[in-house]
Amino acid sequence: MRTSKVRFPNDRGIELTASLDLPASAEPHAYAVFAHCFTCHRNYRFIRQIARALTQSGFGVLRLDFMGLGESGGRFEDSNFSSNVGDVRAAANFLATHHRAPALLIGHSLGGTAMLAAAPHFRSVKAVAIINSPSAPAHVLSQLAGVENTVASSGEARVEIGGLSYLITAQLVEDLRAQHPAIDIAELDAALLLLHAPDDRTVDFDHAQRLYAAARHPKSLVALPGADHLLSRETDALYVAAMIATWSTAYLGADECEASA
Repeated sequence: MRTSKVRFPNDRGIELTASLDLPASAEPHAYAVFAHCFTCHRNYRFIRQIARALTQSGFGVLRLDFMGLGESGGRFEDSNFSSNVGDVRAAANFLATHHRAPALLIGHSLGGTAMLAAAPHFRSVKAVAIINSPSAPAHVLSQLAGVENTVASSGEARVEIGGLSYLITAQLVEDLRAQHPAIDIAELDAALLLLHAPDDRTVDFDHAQRLYAAARHPKSLVALPGADHLLSRETDALYVAAMIATWSTAYLGADECEASA
């Protein structure tokens, strides 16, 4: 695939960084935006593996770093779920301005939940695929033992995730608590694919079942047996990519299907 680094501002004027992956020798038949998890970044191995496999199926994939993470500007402690949604909208606007508006949104974990919230803002989006995503943004807080009590008493809390230190602020906690994902799903005018590992120890499979129950058709739920939260095995990442590529062709419309033939 061909990969280039791109930069563009979000709605706060902060410069975001993304990687645009394109098929090696042809124009993409459709574009996708890929959003990572709570404290991840666009260059996680499984994200690159999925993007590479999707380019081989004719997609252009924009892998985004959220504000304050990866190579994007800003501070993590100033970000929240709402800013993540705003960053997705900025990425989609970049594609619409410089290439073609995205027809597909892909998100992992909290990035998937952000995609559900962002999708109704774009008429171009025909399909949304989310991987091991929580049914509510506030689920993140349940993974950070004692952080809410510390934030309530001190206004902030320092946590370590994956060997790195992050500052959790009151505004982030309040924003996570304020979100109502069921409303976003009810407003989703696009096909939804839920991919979730039954053995996920970070986001229980029940979350996928709740999202599936709340969504309207067309919707699909695919279990990822043996996979973990971060799709550590390459075979799992490639399976996810194959499922997304095959499933989404039913919803992308005549223009994209003709272009990929």
